[in-house]
Amino acid sequence: MADHPRPVKLSREGDDFLVIDWSDGQRTRSRWTELRKRCPCAGCREEGEQPPDPLRILKPSELLPLKPVRIEPVGTYAYRIVWSDGHDAGLYTLDNLRALGDPVPAPSSHS
Repeated sequence: MADHPRPVKLSREGDDFLVIDWSDGQRTRSRWTELRKRCPCAGCREEGEQPPDPLRILKPSELLPLKPVRIEPVGTYAYRIVWSDGHDAGLYTLDNLRALGDPVPAPSSHS
């Protein structure tokens, strides 16, 4: 895995995006809402595979905008995002983060 790109910098862009600068010079931007929607934990994946229940009652946490509270590395292969509702079971692998991010140009070094 030594030849795979690794994050060299993670940062927020406003309130909506995670920006990752990768070791190969690529920069990606992911919308927080999209990362949460694609949470890789078993519970979220199973929930996403179920047909929608028209009688389901929304949980209070579903009415509030979910925000990331903390991002922490897990070994050298993933990051855990802790969300404002306390959810933290999803481990976002580096490959997953790279795939979920949209490529964006790196900031210009000329000012």
